[in-house]
Amino acid sequence: MSYIDVSGKTVEEALAKALAQLNMDRDDVSVRVLERAKSGFLGLGASPAVIRVTYGEEMEEAPTEPVRPEPIAEPQPAAPRAERPQRSERPAKQEKPRPPKSEKPKAEPKPEAKEDLPEIERPASLTPAPLGEEVDDAKAQAIKQFLTGLLRQMEAEAEIRIYQPEKGRYKVILEGKNLGALIGRRGETLDAIQQLTSYAVNRSGDRRCRIQLDAENYRERREQSLCRLAEKMAEKAVRYRRNVTMEPMNAYERHVIHTALQETPYVTTYSTGVDPNRRVIIAYDRSKR
Repeated sequence: MSYIDVSGKTVEEALAKALAQLNMDRDDVSVRVLERAKSGFLGLGASPAVIRVTYGEEMEEAPTEPVRPEPIAEPQPAAPRAERPQRSERPAKQEKPRPPKSEKPKAEPKPEAKEDLPEIERPASLTPAPLGEEVDDAKAQAIKQFLTGLLRQMEAEAEIRIYQPEKGRYKVILEGKNLGALIGRRGETLDAIQQLTSYAVNRSGDRRCRIQLDAENYRERREQSLCRLAEKMAEKAVRYRRNVTMEPMNAYERHVIHTALQETPYVTTYSTGVDPNRRVIIAYDRSKR
């Protein structure tokens, strides 16, 4: 396992530099924040963010230990009763003197509290970037033309709206009623339509673009659900001090998990396996605080 230390104005900028230098995706590496960026006062005392990016084959083979419940002790057979000795006369019990009414009995000491587990920060919800105004350039027209024909073949009706939140990325929104068939189980149909659209628009070899397809606000709702799931799994990893293996996810969903837990103390994340069974590992990391 190898690592590199990279600095940047922000953690995100340092991570982008590291991924470009290594020619890897975000879910192929593990990120640890060494120093956070400081703005200083009037430019004095400013310092960049420094991160350590770990990569290599050993990350893929890191064993994960599932959390097992403690074994339940089996009931032991009752010991045979001993014969009672013959009853003998006992002296009468002497009554203990009662304390005066003014005196209160001493309270029993409370048991000491158990050592608290380290608290982890809850991942912030992913706030969607503003979409701005609709676009109608050459790429947007090609996207709309392909989707119109595809939806006609699927006998589905939906209004197509296309935005460009950043250069080279197009956000496509399908609006209509009863679009559940276009989303599918866990968004599988929506992902398939997105891949077909991306292939059809980018196959010409011209300037490539990234296409993200959404319907009925499914992507945002899925992101919120994944953030809550990441929070629960991170708490479990810290509580039991074990690695937690998540279910197989696509590259986009793995990226959501990595981003949600990127700055969470005591845990680090990386991916293992091969698509479509590639999974995110949430590992307990005592050194990350």
